[in-house]
Amino acid sequence: MLGAQDPLPGRPRRILVAGVSGVGKTTFAGRLGDLLGVPHTEIDALYHGSGWEPRAEFLSDVRGLVAGDAWITEWQYSDARPLLAERAELLVWLDLPFLRVTLPRVIRRTLRRRLRREELWNGNVEPPLRTFFTDPEHIVRWAWSTRRTYAERIPLLPARYDDLHIVRLGSVREAEQWLRSLAATALSRPEPTDPAPGKAP
Repeated sequence: MLGAQDPLPGRPRRILVAGVSGVGKTTFAGRLGDLLGVPHTEIDALYHGSGWEPRAEFLSDVRGLVAGDAWITEWQYSDARPLLAERAELLVWLDLPFLRVTLPRVIRRTLRRRLRREELWNGNVEPPLRTFFTDPEHIVRWAWSTRRTYAERIPLLPARYDDLHIVRLGSVREAEQWLRSLAATALSRPEPTDPAPGKAP
């Protein structure tokens, strides 16, 4: 497992961002995509249909996504995780302090989305705040109950996926430093190009 200061082996083009709900995966993935010129697909948009029902086409869409040469998405959903990890070159684990960083983030995000009635995926909006007390899968409760899940799952991945490199970022500062370092590297390293017609690669 790589740290924030360790160089990457090459320039990744198929990337996963992992972490507990509310840690900032989607924002981070979007920034990473902008830096590398790689399209970001938000996996929640593939999963959630109208009325928060899972889309029947979800796994088919995931297979279509990972068949591409360049993509970034979040490492979520049990059925999709093996498909994603099998094709990914890099997994970035946002392992930020839960009580100090992640929990306040997910609470603020949930309140903002609900109070502003922000439309999420396929017309869905956050449910009423009272569902925190009635729904065990309410996003804030879910973040709390799964806060240790990635620390159990991610260290097991190298034994199964030989070509998957993992970077663990343990603080907001490390995450920002890693992005800055990656930006500098990306600017100094030309993107791979296809060989000209008639020339060997």
